[in-house]
Amino acid sequence: MSTTEAGFPAITLTEAELDRHVTHAPTRGLLTGPGLPADTGLLTFSPLRRYGLRTLADATDGPLLLAEELRGRLVIGELLTPAGMERESILLDGATGELTTAHLVAPAAPRPFAPSLHTLLRFAAVTEELAGLRGRFAALAGRYGPETAAEASRRLLGLFEEGTGGEVPPYWKAAALIRPLSLVAGPGTVSGLTLDLPGRLLDQQFGHGRVARFEEVDLPPTLTHEPTRRFLRGTGLPEQAVVFHADTDADAPLPTLREYVTREYAAYPADRLPAHCDHLVRLGRLPERTSLLVDGRTGAVLTFDEPDGTLHPLNTDVSTLAFTLWLVHHERTIDAHLGHELSTRAYDHLAAAMTDTLTTLDPTATLPSTTWHYWTDLFHDTTSGAL
Repeated sequence: MSTTEAGFPAITLTEAELDRHVTHAPTRGLLTGPGLPADTGLLTFSPLRRYGLRTLADATDGPLLLAEELRGRLVIGELLTPAGMERESILLDGATGELTTAHLVAPAAPRPFAPSLHTLLRFAAVTEELAGLRGRFAALAGRYGPETAAEASRRLLGLFEEGTGGEVPPYWKAAALIRPLSLVAGPGTVSGLTLDLPGRLLDQQFGHGRVARFEEVDLPPTLTHEPTRRFLRGTGLPEQAVVFHADTDADAPLPTLREYVTREYAAYPADRLPAHCDHLVRLGRLPERTSLLVDGRTGAVLTFDEPDGTLHPLNTDVSTLAFTLWLVHHERTIDAHLGHELSTRAYDHLAAAMTDTLTTLDPTATLPSTTWHYWTDLFHDTTSGAL
């Protein structure tokens, strides 16, 4: 095995290393010639550098009962998944050149990934072009909104179909349908928040009359962050959105955390409330007695676990909160249109695409100070029903 420099590190194998393991001529030519990049934005071939060419039977190295047709598959890489998700291995059929994926701890049911290494590298390259809005997606730079996202999705899906005869594997279908959604909202040059959401985006997704917009009297004096006040008055939040229920009591302003707990739980220990609870305004609730709060001074959005009294970062501000609620609801609409193909055939691929799409616009989950993140945990939980 050797590593060469040609704009990026490349992993190549010798004819002797391939030996009888890889008989597919185009695959042999790629592995002994141009080679494979160590990493792309979505996957890594670095296991080849660490371990060399291994069969699945050698890689599992345990008492697993592998089907005979799987034992000789070659472990050549891994999918790069968000933190907290188990990495899935990329397997090569040395006779046909086809790629599948499987978890090494349970490799009994590999999933189709790409018809060839050449196609796989092209898929990864065009997905990175989308992420950087360059190459075939350069014309979309500086454009935002649902129409732009839909155009990017059509282009990416069309590029994937070119190499698969129209049968796009679930991983790449999730990428084509979910990742372009980061183009729906632009940077917050007008709102003063992280994002500028298109007008009526929430109304179109959740339905007319189902978006709560707050009057000035609904907002307590402790909410001093003016961009947040403007957003809640003008754009608002959905009244109900999968796991979120807004506080829409017309008879009282949004309560501070102290006011809410005092009203609902008279015996709640005061020493379990955060020291700055009078500056935390309750916007609504999430399941399992979890309050959704906004810091009235900074606009940061947090969760408060009522039983154990812990605060956790949730979103940078109300604009990224609204986008997250829109994203989850819109994904469910897409999946229902596909006959729930994504959530049943490729749930972990869908969860990874959703997590990456959200963190593209809101890095809260990836900050060093974030020890637990509600949305990430929700996406990764197959029993939550959120996706």
